[in-house]
Amino acid sequence: MSENKELPIIFHSKKSIASMCLTSLPIELIQGVLSILIFFFYEAELGLSSLLAGMGILVYAVYDAFNDPCIGWLTDRPFKFTKKWGRRFPFVVIFFLPMLLCFLLIFSPPAAMQSSQMGMFGWLVFSTCLFDTIESFFTVNYWSITPDKYRDQGERRTVSTFEVYLGFIGVILSFLIPPMIISFGDISSYALMAWICVAVSTICWFFMIPGIRDDQETVDRYLASSETQERDSFFKSVKAVVMHKNYMAFLLLYVLYQAMIQLMQASTFYHTRFVLGESEETVTIMILVMMLGALISIPFWAKFTKKTEDNRKTWLICAVFMAIFAAPLTFMTSLIGDLIILFLWGLAFGGFWIMITPTYSDVIDESVVESGRRKESTYGGLRQFFVNLARVIQALTLAFVHELTGFVEGASTQSPLAQFGIQLHFGLIPAIYLAIGVIIFWKFYDLTPEKVKENKAKLLQMNL
Repeated sequence: MSENKELPIIFHSKKSIASMCLTSLPIELIQGVLSILIFFFYEAELGLSSLLAGMGILVYAVYDAFNDPCIGWLTDRPFKFTKKWGRRFPFVVIFFLPMLLCFLLIFSPPAAMQSSQMGMFGWLVFSTCLFDTIESFFTVNYWSITPDKYRDQGERRTVSTFEVYLGFIGVILSFLIPPMIISFGDISSYALMAWICVAVSTICWFFMIPGIRDDQETVDRYLASSETQERDSFFKSVKAVVMHKNYMAFLLLYVLYQAMIQLMQASTFYHTRFVLGESEETVTIMILVMMLGALISIPFWAKFTKKTEDNRKTWLICAVFMAIFAAPLTFMTSLIGDLIILFLWGLAFGGFWIMITPTYSDVIDESVVESGRRKESTYGGLRQFFVNLARVIQALTLAFVHELTGFVEGASTQSPLAQFGIQLHFGLIPAIYLAIGVIIFWKFYDLTPEKVKENKAKLLQMNL
């Protein structure tokens, strides 16, 4: 602990940090499987029309537009149990297992629902909205832990490194487990795949509990400050967040990055099955090569950022190269070409991912300095809304491209035009999305290293 008498900085062991960051593994696993398979499962396997599949996910996102910010605002206050159990810990622990059960429902539609288009559409909407309700209590509070618990810049980078490496395992598993379990045309194999993902996630739940506990000193300080502050209304809180320029610049790049990732993930199965004509296991090879590039690049990006102390610069550079390397995937029709491009893309992806948490924490620090309050859950609620907005972009892109290019739902082969549509949403379209985010972030985000240091000094003075 530091000697600063105004605001002691609590440092944490590597074991504690690893425990907390282990949560990244099931998050990336569950979200990865949803991003990769939800549209493919309902459209290509169950035979739900492209437009209804896109509409179902759109309804889910509209619901989420109200759900995440409301839950963020609701949990951003002290409760009777806060003193004893902490601010975030109860929500993260209690809602994790119910979230996994709701995940199972998405890939387990009753036979009666599978017999009609509206039945499948109804189950898609019901299961995803139920999942989102429970998932929001978990994720909104989990993403609120880091900015409050880890105050030292060096420790935040350590947290980010752990998150990335453990998150990588989750991403890899999201590509390894489905190809090993599912069989194209076998609906029941998707439910089995979901059960295995739940089993892996449940094991992680036991080991992550010690790390996600709130620091008692931080909780006490929060409770003391909350006694003297009047609670803002929901709409006033959301308005304040939306008016925060650097937060919105961060979010717009983040959501377009998520749109790119989710669109490319979903496209991988379409590309493998209908363009390459390869088996499910080919997806595993592709993602492993991409992850190899990311893992190789992480030490370089970590060293580069430590030297420059400029989170903004690293994030921007990596985003630019991700957009550049994604575009050529549209023209790749061989596995070797895919692997070369995906490896190069992974080199930039590793740096972008490792800088998400430090960049987000810088933004949260600025919000506390400007408002004089800690409202991580309100910010986290809107962040989760934007993540689901990315899924809407993914679903609508797939739906419109497939409709325009004549994709045949439930068919084992596709026409050349439909294959070209798959190529477009595998490379060029996601590259364009990220390029738009890069321009916005470059234009409006102004948290330089000097401003970051100033904000940290002010936080010490404010005892927050």
